[in-house]
Amino acid sequence: MADRRTFNVVILGVGFLFIFTAFTTCGNVEQTVVKSLQNDTFTGSGYHSLGIIYGVFSFSNLLAPTVVAVIGPKMTMFLSGLLYSGYIAVFIIPSTWSFYLTSVLIGIGAAMLWTAQGHFLVENSEASTINRNTGMFWALLQCSMLFGNLYIYFDWKGKTEISDSSRKNIFLSLLVTSILGTLSFLVLRKSHHEDEMLSEEEGQALLSTPVMYKHRANTAMQDAKSEFKTILQLLKTKTILLLSPCMAYSGLELSFYSGVYGTCIGATTQFGEAAKGLIGISGIVVGIGEIVGGGLFGLLCKNNRFRRTSVVFLGMVVHFVAVYLIFLNIPDDAPVVFSTTTQHKPYLTPSVSIALLCSFLLGLGDSCFNTQLYSILGCVYAGQSTPAFAIFKFIQSVFAAVAFFYSSYLLLKWQLLLMVTLGFSGTLCFFIVERMQNFSVDLQEY
Repeated sequence: MADRRTFNVVILGVGFLFIFTAFTTCGNVEQTVVKSLQNDTFTGSGYHSLGIIYGVFSFSNLLAPTVVAVIGPKMTMFLSGLLYSGYIAVFIIPSTWSFYLTSVLIGIGAAMLWTAQGHFLVENSEASTINRNTGMFWALLQCSMLFGNLYIYFDWKGKTEISDSSRKNIFLSLLVTSILGTLSFLVLRKSHHEDEMLSEEEGQALLSTPVMYKHRANTAMQDAKSEFKTILQLLKTKTILLLSPCMAYSGLELSFYSGVYGTCIGATTQFGEAAKGLIGISGIVVGIGEIVGGGLFGLLCKNNRFRRTSVVFLGMVVHFVAVYLIFLNIPDDAPVVFSTTTQHKPYLTPSVSIALLCSFLLGLGDSCFNTQLYSILGCVYAGQSTPAFAIFKFIQSVFAAVAFFYSSYLLLKWQLLLMVTLGFSGTLCFFIVERMQNFSVDLQEY
């Protein structure tokens, strides 16, 4: 049984590795690709598309648990993978209507995919294996930032424009990768818990298949209503209200490192022919920062001297250093320029080394905030983890969507200023929550 569960976790991680190799690479380059299209009829924006995805994703989280309960996590992940593949396929023969339609569909699919993933991972874990299984899954998922971006680097190296043939070859490769990840979900085996449920249902001979699914749907709807009420109750709690700025900041910086910063690098005229290829290298370095941060802080936080506040403060400092260097190193019009290259000059002569250092710092800082938000929510809301994490993903996704929409219009300095302001507020509020928790523990011990 243990072997079956381990097999399931590995296949789950591999499936996400393939799907997000395609999607993460797509998100990193799509605004650059859209600006390079030799198509007068296409009027879509990569930023707007990503904004729609995260906006729909945030609200679809409310319905996703019901879908997973009715059709099961395995089939939910398979159907969601098809939606991801459909979005990738649009870039092969782009049209505005299909671009935005699939943006809506993948937002729905993302909510179902991540809800099913969490359900399936817990179902195939025990108290003694949950940390190991989560670590394996996280490591495989973060590797998705490496392979696709490496392909982008080699394919775009030395190119100033992205040709139609190059675009088609890239997205055909990404489509095949996404389909392979989707098909891998079909290999997943039923867990012991599922076998027990099926045995009970098979034993109820009077229940036909339609009645059985109707029963599942009714139970799922009742659970969804109960969870929604819990979410509304938690939203009124002091802890969630104080953590909201930190959750919101995680959404802003998510949009910046995953879609905006790569576009800025690719549009920087002073990088010359290397600019487009650097988008891929930047994505790889962000991924390395995420992996290093996740592993490092996982070890540090086992030592009581390294509290969550220390890691979050480090994340704030790391991000502020990155923001300042980006402000000096990258042209102000890089996110919003309509052509593929910038016209403004930054304060410093743009340096590839500084640009890639900032990529690493963005990934490292992101791992600081996200790992500690997961940690404090899991600690404070141990008995209500599902609605607590649903609130986190909701707030994070809403602000990521907002950030992608304004990224098309605000100059770089204003985007960075918003990040700094919210980042400082979020860190301060996190400190207050941590002090509240420590004070509560001290009182209990007293």
